[in-house]
Amino acid sequence: MEGQLHRIDVTVLPAGFNRIESEIAGNWSPALSPDGRHMAYVSDRGGSPAVWVQPVGSELTFRVDTGPEPVSTVRWSSGGGWLACQLAPGGAPRQEIWLVRPDGSDLHQIAGFGTDTADNMRWLPGRPVLALTENLTSAVLINVTTGERTVVAEGPLLSLLDVDPAGRFALLRYGPRGARSIVLRDLSASAASASSISAGFSSAAEKPVTRGERAVFSPGGGCIYALSQDGEFPVLLRITGDAVEVLAHDGEVEDFTITADGRTAAVLWNVRGGESEVALIDLDHDGDRAPNPVIPLPGPVVGDLTWSFDGSALGFTAEGPGRPHGVWVYESGQIRAVSAEPEAPGAIRPRLLSFPAHDGLTLTGWLFTPATDGPHPTVVWLHGGPEAQERPGHGPLFQSLVDRGIAVFAANVRGSSGFGRAFVDADNVALRYGAIEDVRTCADHLRSTGIAGRIGVMGRSYGGYLTLAALTWHPDLFDVGVDICGMSNFATFYDHTEPWIAAAAVSKYGHPTHDAALLHDLSPINRIDRLRAPLLVVHGENDSNVPVIEATQVVEALAARDHPHRYLLFPGEGHELLHRTARATFLRETLTWLENHLTRQPH
Repeated sequence: MEGQLHRIDVTVLPAGFNRIESEIAGNWSPALSPDGRHMAYVSDRGGSPAVWVQPVGSELTFRVDTGPEPVSTVRWSSGGGWLACQLAPGGAPRQEIWLVRPDGSDLHQIAGFGTDTADNMRWLPGRPVLALTENLTSAVLINVTTGERTVVAEGPLLSLLDVDPAGRFALLRYGPRGARSIVLRDLSASAASASSISAGFSSAAEKPVTRGERAVFSPGGGCIYALSQDGEFPVLLRITGDAVEVLAHDGEVEDFTITADGRTAAVLWNVRGGESEVALIDLDHDGDRAPNPVIPLPGPVVGDLTWSFDGSALGFTAEGPGRPHGVWVYESGQIRAVSAEPEAPGAIRPRLLSFPAHDGLTLTGWLFTPATDGPHPTVVWLHGGPEAQERPGHGPLFQSLVDRGIAVFAANVRGSSGFGRAFVDADNVALRYGAIEDVRTCADHLRSTGIAGRIGVMGRSYGGYLTLAALTWHPDLFDVGVDICGMSNFATFYDHTEPWIAAAAVSKYGHPTHDAALLHDLSPINRIDRLRAPLLVVHGENDSNVPVIEATQVVEALAARDHPHRYLLFPGEGHELLHRTARATFLRETLTWLENHLTRQPH
């Protein structure tokens, strides 16, 4: 039997590991100064995610000291005087929000105190006011000049999206994962005290806008821009009173951002199974709104669209195989890097596979293969979420495995985003058995087409759950497994996860009481005696999203059976490994584990 518990004191790998050196996450969360001349962003170049400020067009950088905790997001105020920074203490899902001057002075916390979590922060354009949400129950405005804190709405599974310039209306989002609605709330006292109640909403002060995740007011407050998910694919709407105009459609609209003068929208599409397209749309004229493409993009996967307050520059991130996230600007028709790593030489570019599931549903995934002829030892990778998507971005693990002659199939099984609403909902609650069967279909397809020989399965978060499920439902199909912070028992997950995470998860996984029998049957821990493959279990000690009990109960069950396994526990890390040294150690240990069990000849 392999050793049980390895508390990982992370180490830096030796020089010469070309792929592993590219294990850096890179730079993300771009935030332009009001005039577009400087950019703040988050980078792990110093080992842990921190805020950096850099003049656009210069290689000079300045680290803004926000303390020892990892930073996940930064936002530059429209007045230019403040950076709002979202921190993850101990790497855990709980978030705090701190303010700091761009020169690093006057650091102080403003939200997420104690056990509270704060997120979804947005500067209200032209105002020294930060909008945010605490615990998915409180919509909060903080005037950073006066320190005044105003709770504009309270309720379960609530997020504050925006407040109009007059301060009379708020855009709120309600609901659990996959079933969220955007509503317009009248904040005036007269509306709030109305006696009639609107069906499905807390009061007559609320009016439904659309189903979806994102919406903002126009700069003047006269209309609403919303990313609507009422149909099969998301579209960008402009809503003025009862008039609704579709501004962007044709595929999956993923994100948008509007200039502060209201004249231009930057729109991001998810196309071709996970690649990106970006275009600008003129909002001034009622005639032809043909998108003006932003080309050539510096990587196949783009995100984090953001305008400078004066509308002169559009910031975004881009990544690709062998190229970590970089931050870029589009200005005067030109794209240029602010801070981006070069693409690693010899990086393997994946190809998109498509094939039918057991019930005819189309499955896809990105295949990375060595240069030699197959069949290859192969790993099926399963992403988290499940409402996420595997895309042709930066994957140091995938590149390193291919270097060692191991193919990788990064699967998008049912429940993944990017393929329409019906596909996202196709694994909800009792439909989850279909997702488990999808993993079997992936393995069968890889073998039947001559791609794969020996096969392993691995994934993180929900992908870790699906890994455990596949290994226990189809025990003879896989030769090795790696479970990274996956759920093993829905009952203990609901008992120990953060309350706002549990409340939002019911629509996807099922209710812990009403669906207890179903969740018991879907929990891999209750089938762990069927496991045949050696299993590597990886977890962050501070994880409060998928708490560490999800790992320890699996390890204890395997140890009791003397089953081959290994347990890597990372102190000082939460649901994700945020420190570069931790990720490098994880990469080294995982590569060794998979090589040992996939490339050796079976006895």
